[in-house]
Amino acid sequence: MDHALEPGTGRRQVSAIVIEGVERRFGDNVALRDVNLQVREGEFFSLLGPSGCGKTTLLNVIAGFLDPTQGTVRIGGADVTGLPPYRRHIGMVFQNYALFPHLSVFDNVAYGLKVRKRPAAAVRERVQQALAMVRLEGYAERMPHQLSGGQQQRVAIARALAIEPQVLLLDEPLSNLDAKLRKAMQTELRSLQRRVGITTILVTHDQEEALSLSDRIGILGHGELQQVGAPQALYRRPANRFVAEFIGQVNLIEARRTDPPGTEGVRYLARHHLPDEDAPLALEIDLGEQPAPEAALLMLRPERIHVRPRQAAGVAGVAGLNRAAAVLQEVSYAGPSLRLHTRLAGGGELVVQAADTDFAELPQPGLELLLSWSAQDLVMLPAESAP
Repeated sequence: MDHALEPGTGRRQVSAIVIEGVERRFGDNVALRDVNLQVREGEFFSLLGPSGCGKTTLLNVIAGFLDPTQGTVRIGGADVTGLPPYRRHIGMVFQNYALFPHLSVFDNVAYGLKVRKRPAAAVRERVQQALAMVRLEGYAERMPHQLSGGQQQRVAIARALAIEPQVLLLDEPLSNLDAKLRKAMQTELRSLQRRVGITTILVTHDQEEALSLSDRIGILGHGELQQVGAPQALYRRPANRFVAEFIGQVNLIEARRTDPPGTEGVRYLARHHLPDEDAPLALEIDLGEQPAPEAALLMLRPERIHVRPRQAAGVAGVAGLNRAAAVLQEVSYAGPSLRLHTRLAGGGELVVQAADTDFAELPQPGLELLLSWSAQDLVMLPAESAP
């Protein structure tokens, strides 16, 4: 097994999967470029990114369905780069579940065990155990067409777990389910993974799914790992503009400093969603204890912006330090929350997420608003992202 120090603790961590310098080309197209990653034993790790970013290619390289153009893959400390999938001690669940329609639930789950020529008694015992893990006792004699989508998904997971793999690989296994069932299966999947304790890698393009299920997430973009970290760390402190724009909703404010150094409240000339750079938006922004460079790219999450109707804001209802006057352009109602698209008085736009309880009635376009935020809510992205 591969070991690494856990940051800040001095404790040794065991890495179930180690990927070193992996590149994968399809002709002139580079699908993966110098990917280095360690997945810890027993963790739930998600590969997240937009379509075409390389996440499924990386999963197939780990599984052995694709050979890397260069680089190595180690599972459980062993170099498996040249081994076929059936010799890698992995279980895999595909997007369409890939159940055999002519086989019963029992025979579907038993398939991998029979291929490995396990004794009949051991096969029966292991299938019963696997079905119990996914709460499908009593379904052994049913056929796949007699099952709901969620039940088929659980059969596919039971089949993958029946062979007692070191690693479970999941290729968007929930994408074919309706929204309500998908939520329920997310809870079941995470609960099952914790009970079994198996190292799991999930490929998904669904941000909410990755954030809610994962111990850590790897963000892939343009064939490269952009950032790896815990969900909260990725959301609150993205490494670059790509991650900031991909994870959740975000307002990005491109700004150049125009005030004399040392003045109270750093003044920036900021552009935000403006097609014409000759019509910039002037904002007074205080960065608190953060550095104040000449050029900055600032991230402001919609839920970190406080919103009030201008007429209810009293004497403070004017633009100023970390405040902006705005007019509501569009509102999207989602039950407990509202998404407000606002146009700032000086030009430019900010998206705001408000609670349903922030307004006595559903606000209508044209309503004058006061937006405000704290210095701590402005996250400065790396210098290479600045304008």
